[in-house]
Amino acid sequence: MPDSRRAPSIRFALLAAFLALGLSACAQTEAAMSPFTETAHADSSTFGRDPSLLVVTTRKSLGDREPFFGPDRGSGLSFAEARLSPPGRGVVAASVGSDWSVVSVGNRTSSDAARAFSEAANGRDVLLFVHGYNETFASAARSAAQLSHALKFQGRTALFTWPSGGKLFDYGYDRESALWSRDGFVQALRALVANPTVGRIHIVAHSMGTFLTLEGLRELRESTDVSARIGAVVFASPDIDIDAFEQTVSRLGPLASRMTLIIDPGDRALAVSARIAGGVARAGTADRERLEKLGVRVADTAGRGWSMLRHDLFLTDSEVTQVVRRAMDRAGV
Repeated sequence: MPDSRRAPSIRFALLAAFLALGLSACAQTEAAMSPFTETAHADSSTFGRDPSLLVVTTRKSLGDREPFFGPDRGSGLSFAEARLSPPGRGVVAASVGSDWSVVSVGNRTSSDAARAFSEAANGRDVLLFVHGYNETFASAARSAAQLSHALKFQGRTALFTWPSGGKLFDYGYDRESALWSRDGFVQALRALVANPTVGRIHIVAHSMGTFLTLEGLRELRESTDVSARIGAVVFASPDIDIDAFEQTVSRLGPLASRMTLIIDPGDRALAVSARIAGGVARAGTADRERLEKLGVRVADTAGRGWSMLRHDLFLTDSEVTQVVRRAMDRAGV
């Protein structure tokens, strides 16, 4: 019997083919336009001076061999610290416009991983990045580094990485893996909140990672400690059913007022997601007024940037990246 993960319907295959063409064109266009390739210098940011990334993950560990964490689901939550090579240090980029590279992963533990993660962030604000669909561990780590560097974040940068298949046809597997990882995300966030030395906790989630993050926040919505310690919550191109998003956000209480959505009605990746979901619109392409009625802030990026897919402007357009910076500033960085 064929693996159901790798036997998409004809309709899905056609949609995915369109998406693949878009991704290819996107990479070629943004190579020239990315503000991080030539104009940014790694040593101008805290992460550039000390490129150490806290990693909390539900992926299965591959030990000391690259890519360190694979697409399969682990037995539970794990913690590690990754060292990255900054731009311009002689490491060949794995993808154009994102020339950070993971060089090693150490301090691994699956024994009380949430606590180990929390203690590694002692005394600092935390930027927690949650990646989206079709991401490997390495690509997610590069995005976290790129974002932290662009924001010149002064605390500890962390990545929550869940078992994305890292393949175009694995949308269904990725969505189920994101939901399966909810408990691990909640454990990690609770541990950060429980550590009195940790400062503000800022969460930036992208694409399908916003679905995971929203599910986790819903579980924690009644915790006053969580509401008091979380700073900004930024959802970039949220791949969430708009009806489900409205229903959940309306129950988040004060957490909703910390939330900023980066949307674009022309996001082609979310258009494909909507087709796969039976035509239900995604929050990342929803009407701005509809979203603002929920009490969240909205940044509409229509007309900005040169990306064909328009799905990752928070990383590839410097002005859109500043939307994240302003959200953190409002939260009291």
